[in-house]
Amino acid sequence: MKTTDTPPSGTDEARVPAQRAGTAPKGSSAPAKKSEGQVLNVFSHGMLILWAIMVVLPLFWAVMSSFKTDTDIFNTPWSLPSSLSFDAWGRAWSQAHMSEYFLNTILVVGGSLVGTLVLGSMAAYVIARFEFPGNRFIYFLFVGGMSFPIMLALVPLFYVMDNMGLLNTIHGLILVYIAYSLPFTVFFLTSFFRTLPTSVAEAAIIDGASHTRTFFQVMLPMAKPGLISVGIFNFLGQWNQYMLPTVLNTDPEKRVLAQGLVELAASQGYKGDYSGLFAGLVIAMLPVLAAYIIFQRQVVSGLTAGALK
Repeated sequence: MKTTDTPPSGTDEARVPAQRAGTAPKGSSAPAKKSEGQVLNVFSHGMLILWAIMVVLPLFWAVMSSFKTDTDIFNTPWSLPSSLSFDAWGRAWSQAHMSEYFLNTILVVGGSLVGTLVLGSMAAYVIARFEFPGNRFIYFLFVGGMSFPIMLALVPLFYVMDNMGLLNTIHGLILVYIAYSLPFTVFFLTSFFRTLPTSVAEAAIIDGASHTRTFFQVMLPMAKPGLISVGIFNFLGQWNQYMLPTVLNTDPEKRVLAQGLVELAASQGYKGDYSGLFAGLVIAMLPVLAAYIIFQRQVVSGLTAGALK
């Protein structure tokens, strides 16, 4: 009695025809994908390191030069200062009036930031949570405001501020900053409020809370990551704003830091006090760096909250 020579389906001889036909064993492409991933990681990490060097090196050089004398800046520009001298900081703070510019900027940015977050969050909450005629039109009106170039509004804005008696005033500049920052704030927070659960607000309303109380005591604390994120962006944009105060704030006693730095660069450039110029630059830069360092986790969580939910 003859037996067949056909091997079982699980033996190596049965897998040979499949391999010859071009069907590779499962998992054979894993080493290739792993090598590609390693190359991509090396390239991405190399680009990030290069970008970090390009960003950190100028900042470090400016801080280092603010502690040097003018002679050391020209003779040994890349060396560390021999001793920490705060004379340039004192000259920039007092003689160049950076203290007055710093205080004016704190008042303008602080007031405009609070007003922008309060008004922007209220408008975004209504647009995101309530359906009414014209809802989408109002939303796209805010979105369209983001694409409107502010340079086209400078001349009419100047005359409007002049007629209202708000020209060369701190509160007038605060109102302009709020109007300038509202479109982006409403656009950002509208998307954020839509990601928040509606059951919490419905439970508060069932318990007898008004819409105002529900917003301020329930929904606004839940939107804290988004408020911090958009607040940081508005803070950076308003702190570094130069065009609006230059046109609307011509009073030398009410200048902000951006105007003060330009004035300091022009005056110290002729005097040759470059250490004082670097000191003024670092003074204007410190609040921005502090905001990045303190709130970096909140900014990242606020940016990714809409994608994770």
